[in-house]
Amino acid sequence: MTLADLNLNQKCIIKKLNSKGIIHRRFQDLGLISGNVVKCVLISPFKNPKAFKVNGMILAIRNEDSKLIEVDVFE
Repeated sequence: MTLADLNLNQKCIIKKLNSKGIIHRRFQDLGLISGNVVKCVLISPFKNPKAFKVNGMILAIRNEDSKLIEVDVFE
């Protein structure tokens, strides 16, 4: 499952980043690293982008980018 598949108010743990180069570095700088907890807090009207809470920050991430982040969803 990827970050793009999360529904509103769903929580997950980041498992793996499938990105390279500058976008990989940007994810890491924003706190999107393996083991961090992420919660989907807002879905825009057209479902792109979605907003996620990570380390106390709210990040809006486009679906094309959030599909690069593998996650495990909390039960």
